[in-house]
Amino acid sequence: MKIERDERRFDFHDIGLAIKRAREASGMTQEQLAYIVDRAPRTIMYNENDGQHPSLNTFYQMVTMFDISVDQYFYPSKNKGSECRKRIDAMLNALNEKELKIVEATIQAMKAAKETEDA
Repeated sequence: MKIERDERRFDFHDIGLAIKRAREASGMTQEQLAYIVDRAPRTIMYNENDGQHPSLNTFYQMVTMFDISVDQYFYPSKNKGSECRKRIDAMLNALNEKELKIVEATIQAMKAAKETEDA
């Protein structure tokens, strides 16, 4: 059996920009993030702006800190849903359990109303 090397290279630029947007939205500076993940501010700048790959541990710290889903970057073909659904998913991710239960009840009421209309 012939084994070949996988020559694919991951472009980190889009995830870097997502980290930057999330960091800015949280009001955190590059210096503060650098301190938290124990890296130099210049390293954070390169990760965010130039697509430089961070270490796996730093990557994990940043995406979990800012609650960034990486599925859309690693599996783009699985994430071809509508833009509206993506926006709704992002909003849902920001809600707490109580707020999610309100959204769930609202959706159930909408479905019940639709079933009544269709009957």
